[in-house]
Amino acid sequence: MSRKSRARTARYEAERKAAPASATQRATRQSPYKMRLVADQIRGVGVNEALSLLKFSKKKAAIEIAKVLESAVANAEQTARANNESVDVDALYVKTAIINEGPKLKRWMPAAQGRATPIHKRTSHVEIEVAEKAGR
Repeated sequence: MSRKSRARTARYEAERKAAPASATQRATRQSPYKMRLVADQIRGVGVNEALSLLKFSKKKAAIEIAKVLESAVANAEQTARANNESVDVDALYVKTAIINEGPKLKRWMPAAQGRATPIHKRTSHVEIEVAEKAGR
């Protein structure tokens, strides 16, 4: 193995260790507009507080976002375990919560005078990153 490739491998490993833990859910069957209302509430909040906010929310989006958040926390624990490090779950916070638009399901509905009108059933992509608060 050459010196360049060893340096490249070391740099890649350092970037991978420094990257915040994240989780993604694609094509969630709910409109991104509705999902963003819930995601805005948990952005920048501690993980435990965010999970309790989602648990007691009336919105359907809260259930899907909670699944992704729990997965991101589990990914953080798994990464720390693989790198022989420790992670304090209570010190984690939601670094980013992004809701993007997914593919639309296109349907047709009968309309007056033999016409048809399009129906767009929207989907969302949910991306959540968690990181440990500095200073702990």
